[in-house]
Amino acid sequence: MKAAGLIFQRTGNSNNILLLSFVLVLLLSGCIRQGIYHSVTPGQTLYRISKTYEVDEAYLARINGIPNPTQLRVGTRIFIPGARRTKYVPATVPGYSGSGKKSPVKSVRAQKKNIPQARRKTASSNHIVRKTQRTAIPSRKKSQVDIKLQWPLRGKILRAFGESHKGGGKGVEIAALEGSKVRAAAAGKVIYSGDGVQGFGHLMILQHENDIFTVYGFNSRNYVKQGQFVSQGERIASSGRPPSGGSSRLHFEVRVGKKAVDPILYLP
Repeated sequence: MKAAGLIFQRTGNSNNILLLSFVLVLLLSGCIRQGIYHSVTPGQTLYRISKTYEVDEAYLARINGIPNPTQLRVGTRIFIPGARRTKYVPATVPGYSGSGKKSPVKSVRAQKKNIPQARRKTASSNHIVRKTQRTAIPSRKKSQVDIKLQWPLRGKILRAFGESHKGGGKGVEIAALEGSKVRAAAAGKVIYSGDGVQGFGHLMILQHENDIFTVYGFNSRNYVKQGQFVSQGERIASSGRPPSGGSSRLHFEVRVGKKAVDPILYLP
């Protein structure tokens, strides 16, 4: 990791190339500890999920922003740090639907037995047609990757994505009072936290699901260290001023793999 930092400092003055190169060095060197997302199915509990993946239950609840582990809803995606593959988690609450009600499994099965064969085929055909129609509808027009980000802080956009400025237009610059709370746009792992990148002050890079990275620059102070996992909305830094001068602001980037994308397309 120190070697990567030295490479980062000696490469030159092109901060965009440096930033991307640093992420690539980390990825290629295998320094990033991967994780997976486990989708909750009926009857699964956070306790059983934590035991299956051998991760502390309270820690899972914290990094995934789950206020009450006993009310885990079906379909919730739980980030499991360090896991390399999804595992089978047995259901420990039979018939639980995740909405606080028992799933009417028996009644549904009984009804299916009473449906004539012809009606079953028709219903099945209609289901396939509806499913095909839903599949044909393009996914989110805004982006190609399904991830929900939140604003790291709220403020006026001083520089939009693509504008020529410090950072080469690879992100946006958001106005903020100096010392404002900078929050994680999504749950993930801190893969860089320091001031070794010239022109960005205290910089932080988070890795999220689907090979997505978020970058936070011009910070006056970072609160989390490299290697830590953070939950969405967790305070990770305080905003500051660009080393080159100017008003207090946050430099914010979203990257899908190697490619920088417009953060506005991923924000609510």
